[in-house]
Amino acid sequence: MKTPMLASLLLLAGCASLGGAGAPPMDLKGAEVSTRTMDNGDTVEEYRVAGQLRMVKVTPARGAPFYLYDRNGDGRMDNDKDGVSPVYWKLYSW
Repeated sequence: MKTPMLASLLLLAGCASLGGAGAPPMDLKGAEVSTRTMDNGDTVEEYRVAGQLRMVKVTPARGAPFYLYDRNGDGRMDNDKDGVSPVYWKLYSW
């Protein structure tokens, strides 16, 4: 009974890790990266393509890093229908 459960769990973990693990949803080739450390210890990395801000990676002093994206290239971080910027965390990687 434990073997089929373990096998299905491993398959599920494999499926969850597919899909460009850690790859941004847009092309950031040739991006200029500027890094700064905030007073509270958080690190903020800004990725600019042709001078336009496309992605921000925030690495808190404690906790997992998260990402903000400008998917459509209008110069603003994308919002969902409620006006809140979606935040993306990398949940699992090998």
